Amino acid sequence: MTRTIHQLFDLKGKTALITGGSRGLGLQMAHALGEAGARVVVSSRKAEDLEAATAELQAAGIDARWIAADCSKEEDIHRLADESLQRLGDIDILINNAGAAWGAPAEDHPVDAWDKVMNLNVRSYFILSQVVAKRSMIARKTGSIINTASIAGLGGNPRDMKTIAYNTSKGAVINFTRALAAEWGAHGIRVNAICPGFFPSKMTMGTLKAMGEERLAAHAPLGRLGDDEDLKGLTLLYASDAGKHITGQWLAVDGGVSIITGG
Repeated sequence: MTRTIHQLFDLKGKTALITGGSRGLGLQMAHALGEAGARVVVSSRKAEDLEAATAELQAAGIDARWIAADCSKEEDIHRLADESLQRLGDIDILINNAGAAWGAPAEDHPVDAWDKVMNLNVRSYFILSQVVAKRSMIARKTGSIINTASIAGLGGNPRDMKTIAYNTSKGAVINFTRALAAEWGAHGIRVNAICPGFFPSKMTMGTLKAMGEERLAAHAPLGRLGDDEDLKGLTLLYASDAGKHITGQWLAVDGGVSIITGG
C-alpha cells in the first residue's frame, strides 16, 4: 500500500548520530530528525555544549543523548561509533557535520592549518562513514548518510574571503558524497550532501563581522541569510523514506546565492 506523506517523513524507531551537533547547523538538523520521531545522539568536543544542546532537544520532547568526541582524532571517531552502537543499537542516519575553517591568503596559508581543515572536514567524514556502515548499515541493507558541504565547495569566494582550504575541503565532500553513493547503493545506503550558504554561527562569525550581515544578505536573491529552520526540510527529506530514491546528490540551501555566482 502506498504510504501517506506523513508516513514517508516519519522517523519513529530510527536512530541518528550527528557530529558537530551541539550548536548551529548540527543542532538544527538534530531538531529536524528528533521532531520527526528519531532518537538522536549529538556529538562534539565539549561536554558542556553537549549538555546544553541535549537539554534543549529534550525540552522539545526529543529523545536525545550526547557523546563527547573529537572527530579530528581517529581513536575518538571509533570510540564515538562504539559508544553509540552500545548505548542505542543500530545507527540508521549519520550526519557528518563537524568542521573547521581557516582564513589566510593562499600564498601564506599554513600547511598545518590546511591539514587540520582537511583532516576534520574530509578524512573524519570518511572514517566515521566507513565504521558506521561496516558495523551497522551494510549488513542491514539500509542507511542514510548526510554530509554537510557548503556553497564554498562549488567555486571561489568573494575577493576578501580567503579560505582556500575550506573551499577545497567542501568541494571534496561533494565528490566524496557522489563516489560513496555510487559504491554503497548496492548496500541500500543513500549518501547525500547539503550545501548551506551563509548562516549565522560561531564558524561564520568572523566573516559576518568583516563583510557585514546586510552585505552578505544582499548577495542572495531572497535577500537574507539562513535561519534556524532553513535546513530542517532538506535534512528530513534526505533522512526519511520520502527521499528513498535520492542518492549522490547535493543541494544548496543558500537563498539563491549559488545561482548568481555560477555554482
